[in-house]
Amino acid sequence: MLDGAIRRRIDPWLDRAARRLARAGITADGLSLLGFALGLACAGAIAARGDAVALALLASSRLADGLDGAVARAGRGATARGGFLDIVLDFAFYGAVPLAFALRDPATNALPACALLFAFYVNGASFLALAAVAGKQGLVTGECGSKSFYFTAGLAEGTETILAFAAMIAWPEAFPALALAFAALCLVSAIARALLALKVLR
Repeated sequence: MLDGAIRRRIDPWLDRAARRLARAGITADGLSLLGFALGLACAGAIAARGDAVALALLASSRLADGLDGAVARAGRGATARGGFLDIVLDFAFYGAVPLAFALRDPATNALPACALLFAFYVNGASFLALAAVAGKQGLVTGECGSKSFYFTAGLAEGTETILAFAAMIAWPEAFPALALAFAALCLVSAIARALLALKVLR
C-alpha cells in the first residue's frame, strides 16, 4: 500500500547513490547478498535479545536491498537473474524474523510466529503465482517502480513489513499482538490479490 508513494520519494536519492556505487564497481547481486547477510544478522540479534543492534541491522539490510535494483539500472540494467535473487532473498529474510522471535521466547512467541509465517506463505504464494501467470500473458505494471517481473501492490508490502518488523523489535513484548495483526493484514492482501487475478487474467 505504501511502496509506490515511498518509492517516488526515495528513488531519486537511491538513483544518485547507485550511480556512485556502480562507478565504484559495486554490483547489484553483491548488494542483494549483503542485504540478506545483514538481515540474517538482524534475526540473530533478535533471538539474542540485542534489540538496538537488531534495529540498526534491519535499517542497513533494507538500505542495501533498496539499492540493489538502482545499481542494476545504473549499470547493465535489471536482469531476470537479479530479480530472481532479490525476491528469493527478500522472502528468506521475511521468514527469518518471525523465526527469530520464536527462538527468543518459544512459550510466548512460537504460536504468533507460526501464524505470521502462514500468512507470509499464503501472501507470497498469491504474489508469485500472479507474477508468473501475468508474465506469461505479457501483462506489465509499474505502480511499484521498475521491476523485473509483474509486481502487484497490496495492503501488506515491503514498507509495511519493515515497519511491522521495526515495531516488533522496538516493543518485543508486543510481538504476539503485532504478529497476529500483521498476519491478518497479509491474509487480506492475499485475498485482494486473488480477486485481482480473477479480474485481470485471461
